[in-house]
Amino acid sequence: MRIPARVYGRDSALRCPDAAARRPYHVTTLIIALWVLAVAVRLILINQPFVDRWSWRQSDVAAIARNFCENGFRFAYPQIDWAGSPPGYVGTEFPILPFLAAICYKCVGAHEWIGRSESVIFFAVSLPFFFLLVRETWPGLLGHDPSAGCRSHVAALWATFFYAFAPGNVFAGRSFMPDVPSLSLALIGLYFFLRWINDGKSRAFFLAAITISLSILTKPTSVVIAAPLLFLVWQKWRWNFAKRCDLWLFAAIMVLPSVAWYWHAHQIAEKFYPHHFFGEGGIRIENFSWYWGIARRTTTSGLTPILSMMALSGLFVAPRSRYLSLFHWWLAGMILFVIVVGYGNRHPWYQLPLVPIAAGFAGAACAFIRSKISSSRVAILTLSILLAGSFAALACLYVRPLYESSAAQLRDAGLELHKITAHDALIVAADTGDPTIFYYAQRKGWHFLERDAIYDGNPGDSQRAIVDLEQLRSRGATHLVFTANTFWWLDYYPEFAQHLTETAALMEMNRQFRIYKLNRPRE
Repeated sequence: MRIPARVYGRDSALRCPDAAARRPYHVTTLIIALWVLAVAVRLILINQPFVDRWSWRQSDVAAIARNFCENGFRFAYPQIDWAGSPPGYVGTEFPILPFLAAICYKCVGAHEWIGRSESVIFFAVSLPFFFLLVRETWPGLLGHDPSAGCRSHVAALWATFFYAFAPGNVFAGRSFMPDVPSLSLALIGLYFFLRWINDGKSRAFFLAAITISLSILTKPTSVVIAAPLLFLVWQKWRWNFAKRCDLWLFAAIMVLPSVAWYWHAHQIAEKFYPHHFFGEGGIRIENFSWYWGIARRTTTSGLTPILSMMALSGLFVAPRSRYLSLFHWWLAGMILFVIVVGYGNRHPWYQLPLVPIAAGFAGAACAFIRSKISSSRVAILTLSILLAGSFAALACLYVRPLYESSAAQLRDAGLELHKITAHDALIVAADTGDPTIFYYAQRKGWHFLERDAIYDGNPGDSQRAIVDLEQLRSRGATHLVFTANTFWWLDYYPEFAQHLTETAALMEMNRQFRIYKLNRPRE
């Protein structure tokens, strides 16, 4: 991270009074410190079982990893556990994360920290690239203002700080899910694409194309990165872009592997029960209150109110420059994505790309404020401590509930089922659609109620519950489990409870779960 000599000369103390920006090694030291602290934060509870707020998504990924390990590493055929006796092949994202985890399982056994560490590693790699991306887009490195280089580093440092510790990114950055790896690859690819735009070197071209291609393979929603890419292309070539063969080659490398994989995944979903494709049905426009809920959740538990306000300020005070508008285009792309994929955005991790966007604008706001206040180091230091401290406190406040257990009873029930049932047992689980029971039981089965293996909600009446249970029994179900959050079924549906008494035997019961052994169906 060498600072250009034209910015930091002998009179740099007069041009840029910040100690961190006056000497290049101070900037490097701060970035390393941020990197170490950000990684350390994500290592907290790294071996936590998959019982936190996003347990169901992580348990699905972990089940795919375990099935790879146990069933022959068939990369193109990821398997879930909630399809009953069939193999349970489903259409998913490019399953590189569970596949790598499965390889590690062969060496050291299945542990939660393996999958979680993958996200930590991808985040750690992306952090310096995000700093460089913000620094390169700031106008100071392209203009002739002696103090602009200082502002570019102030903006980049603050943006990196916000990106590293936004609560949504902290939690997602230690979860066994493809979202942070995909975002990290997109950030790296965007940086290299900007480098290629500037210097035209083929190395940056291919690094950008490959990393962005992997990003979209890992998570198809990362296609939103096309918005800032299109801005850079337009800024450089205007309509002449259509005549450039290298851009068509870039588009082919970026898109064609994903087209091939997701066509294959669609074929898998069409051919095999439960005929499920991850993320299907998410493209649906919702009403205003739905989007207001997403906005409220994103600006609080995703970003914190402080980062949201700083980003909003930066949106208006960021100076015009050749490349800074890529964040505006990226934001526009994300807004369009949230609107069109309205139903899919019920999951908070879908809004994860808003973190680097908001961080970039917040960094611009910090640099703008820095340029307007007194050059007193005491005033600058005081304001910096207040901003960093208040943001960190709010980030901690909003991220802590995400770590709290929401599926401990599911895990406990699963572990008990693993002990008391045969390996080929088929479990019916009243689990509100969370597959954590199946993952820890290491058993196959169905959610209850189910429709084509997908959780179908609470029964409308006792008769619906009885019919569904009997259908599953006829398909080979051997055990039924209730957890604390579905005990009420046995009181609310008395005819179903009576039917269960007549057709099943209670095996285990405590405050967390009740496990029944189902009688064989009548001939």
